[in-house]
Amino acid sequence: MKITALMQISLLTFAASSAFTVPAYAENSIFNALNSDQKQWIAKPAPAFKLQDQHGKWHDLKQYQGKWLVLYFYPKDNTPGCTQEANQFKALYPQFVKNNAAVLGVSLDDVASHQKFSEKLGLPFPILADSNHQLADQLGIVRNFGIAKIAKRETFLIDPQGSIIYHYSSVDTQTHASQVLADIQKLNKK
Repeated sequence: MKITALMQISLLTFAASSAFTVPAYAENSIFNALNSDQKQWIAKPAPAFKLQDQHGKWHDLKQYQGKWLVLYFYPKDNTPGCTQEANQFKALYPQFVKNNAAVLGVSLDDVASHQKFSEKLGLPFPILADSNHQLADQLGIVRNFGIAKIAKRETFLIDPQGSIIYHYSSVDTQTHASQVLADIQKLNKK
């Protein structure tokens, strides 16, 4: 009797783990297709945008012409990974400025949420509220998270002429800011 119960538990465990494996594979296939679609942006003009920052100030692509522009998207204010990534950009921000680069964080949170997040961390750069998904939809990085939508954690490096030169679709929150800075420094030497 005990062996039969043990076998049933083992079969249920196997079935449950198999059920999670199949959708994960299918989901990865979908994301792989999206990633190849997102490569369409490299060497193309960055999409125009007009979004408010945490202070209610408007920002658009044109005002950053002549500078490198780091447009980093993150899922949600006040979450551990997003806080870590913002702090990394904050720590390196003076070096970005020295390298003629502007940093803009972007999420689907609203201006009020960004204001609290920015004040809590003391961020020296703007974080833009894309609460209507204007820019994230154009770049194809909105993700459904249950009933809510979030921006995927991805970054676009835009050159001084306004073209997307690099798309970081895989981001490590601990090292990403230094990676982007190193890339800008290399590109400045060319």
